[in-house]
Amino acid sequence: MSSETSPHKPRVAVVFGGRSSEHAISVLTAGAVLRAIDRDKYDVLPIGITSDGRWALTADDPERMAIADRRLPSVAELAESTEGGVVLPVDPTNREVVYSEPGSVPKALGEVDVVFPVLHGPYGEDGTLQGLLELSGVPYVGSGVLASAVGQDKDYMKRVFASFGLPVGPYEVIRPREWENDPAAARRKIVDFAGEHGWPLFVKPARAGSSMGITKVDDLAGLDEAVEEARRHDPKILVESLLSGREIECGVLEFEDGPRASVPAEIPPVTAHDFYDFEAKYIDSADGIVPAPLTAEQTAKVQELAVAAFEAASCEGLVRADFFLQDNGEFVINEINTLPGFTPISMYPRMWQESGVSYPELIDRLLQAALERSTGLR
Repeated sequence: MSSETSPHKPRVAVVFGGRSSEHAISVLTAGAVLRAIDRDKYDVLPIGITSDGRWALTADDPERMAIADRRLPSVAELAESTEGGVVLPVDPTNREVVYSEPGSVPKALGEVDVVFPVLHGPYGEDGTLQGLLELSGVPYVGSGVLASAVGQDKDYMKRVFASFGLPVGPYEVIRPREWENDPAAARRKIVDFAGEHGWPLFVKPARAGSSMGITKVDDLAGLDEAVEEARRHDPKILVESLLSGREIECGVLEFEDGPRASVPAEIPPVTAHDFYDFEAKYIDSADGIVPAPLTAEQTAKVQELAVAAFEAASCEGLVRADFFLQDNGEFVINEINTLPGFTPISMYPRMWQESGVSYPELIDRLLQAALERSTGLR
């Protein structure tokens, strides 16, 4: 269905918030997306998911979805009711969204033509919401179940990239039972990894984003605390060696003729932080350089690798691919993000803006692609 052939404006459900530790970042992203959607072309239904998983009807008020005095927003503050819930139909013949409150007759909110999920992290970006929408037969923006799951799990993401011949850095995985059943053996595994690749190490959750739960560990003394911090976000953790070099990002967007890469960006060293962590990204607003000061050959190479990563993981719609340009001149892919942030300072829309695709045009292109793509096997 497209806006040219539809007798009505397509109705977009912007779904945001969620149960992951990236709840607030999702709210920030939703505010930016709601500002950018062309209201002459689309009807919009904002649906927030609270931190405990309730689907809430929220105000269409982007101004309340922003950082205020270094305080992050939440769906609970935006919800129109503390008890009411929104229900999507798990029936491909019915796209009617229903809202109900205890003791009240359920109210039909009308049909939804497409969902724009701006959930980050587990329970939204990892294939779970995508699976629900596939069952419901509702088109949605972004990658499907498999690519979303692969893009969320850094362990399997790296395995997929390596199998396609893409350059990945050294890493080790500590699975939940390893640390819970024999922490001493798991600790030795990490120390052996450090012995081979050197300190410092980065200890991070395997399935979280926005630099949540990541600790730079300089020696054995800080290891246990770093592991426990990562495990607060995910019982499965990843240990990576330090890759010295420049941090380069590249956006990928699906066009009619296939995926294309944006101009790349560079994340400069953040002097007030050990690395590009959550505070640097969202509170202190580190400035990325767009376009990155690379040679023509380096730009072409990172764009080629970004598209290759998009294809390797069977992605759809959009991806932000993050790389290290090492001191030896070689690129190593760090990770992809299948639902990158769309906050005003986010790198993905900035890279496309510099590539000739404005913020509103970017949102429109993603929605139109989703409307034209079927659910199910494709």
